[in-house]
Amino acid sequence: PLVVVSLISGITNLSDTKHLSRMGLKTLGIYLSTTVFAIVIGLVVVNLIRPGEVFPREKTAEFRSRYEQSVSEKATAAENMREDSPLQFFVDMVPETVVRSAGDNSAMLQIVLLSIAFGIAMVAVGRERAAPVKKLVESLNEIILKIIGYVMKLAPLGVMALMADLIAGDSDLLLALGYYALTVVIGLCVILLVCYPLIIRFFTDIRLPDYVRAVLPVQMLAFTSCSSAACLPVNIEQMRRLGLPHNVISFVLPTGVTVNMNGTSCYHAIATVFVAQVMGIELSLAQMLSIVVLTTVSSIGTPGIPSGGMAVLTLVLVSVGIPAEGIAMIIAMDRPLDMLITAVNVSGDAMAACVVSRGERSESAETVISAHTNTEQS
Repeated sequence: PLVVVSLISGITNLSDTKHLSRMGLKTLGIYLSTTVFAIVIGLVVVNLIRPGEVFPREKTAEFRSRYEQSVSEKATAAENMREDSPLQFFVDMVPETVVRSAGDNSAMLQIVLLSIAFGIAMVAVGRERAAPVKKLVESLNEIILKIIGYVMKLAPLGVMALMADLIAGDSDLLLALGYYALTVVIGLCVILLVCYPLIIRFFTDIRLPDYVRAVLPVQMLAFTSCSSAACLPVNIEQMRRLGLPHNVISFVLPTGVTVNMNGTSCYHAIATVFVAQVMGIELSLAQMLSIVVLTTVSSIGTPGIPSGGMAVLTLVLVSVGIPAEGIAMIIAMDRPLDMLITAVNVSGDAMAACVVSRGERSESAETVISAHTNTEQS
């Protein structure tokens, strides 16, 4: 419900469809360019450190048998995705029924598409005719945010349970994959601590300390919940406090939950090369480029839920000639690494909102000055 009302509310706050298309293209451009850059960073880091070469090969068979059922499920899902036509992604964007899509977190992109279409139609019919529905949507938005506020008061208990479950995991497995985890952490930290601050510094009019203070609570929730969708209400509230325009927040952030997956993309690139290194498979430059393309395309629409990208990762492995069983070696590390991955994802959404807001603020200021000048001349 939050995604639906936030998107519709944000779109209906735009003056016309031309404004919407301009902001939409700007948002999509930022998301795609940062995703490709994140994948390249992941490939560079994993090829420099080469964590797979120090991984004990005797553990490969052990992990494969331990996670045989899970691997089989991921391989089946990946095979189904592989058999689909190249345009299947666009087919999947259109829901069979609204009710089914609304009840499936993995179909979030369908809900985004419906919400955008509904919001565009509201703008097209004019403010006067859409006013009753717009008022209803804005009221629902406030009500849903209030409900989520109640839920978030119980968040400390949920965080405690999540951390307790993580600590009780297989410590031997965590130790064996520590080198691989370190590589992932380095790649993600480069994005989070270097790339994002540089973008905020040179491509926005927001002070870096203000951005850091605003995004920190979102990162903390992402770190414990491993869900971009769960972080959406907090991200919206923090960006409001940062002073970003309401229409930008309501459009960019909900869209980023399913489209902007910088952390996930970087992780998939590192994981793919790591599995290849462990199995002694040398990847060519063409295969590396295939990883960039496949990871970029498949990251769009990845559900913003814990471990939502594992089936996508299996697809990437199979597509570059790596056995699907290789994913067994990294399944155990997926959840702890997903904590930092999600933090990078939600920080990227906030960063994109800041970049898009710069142009929107400039245009708003020009409009106000122009109106004021016309009034004085009259």
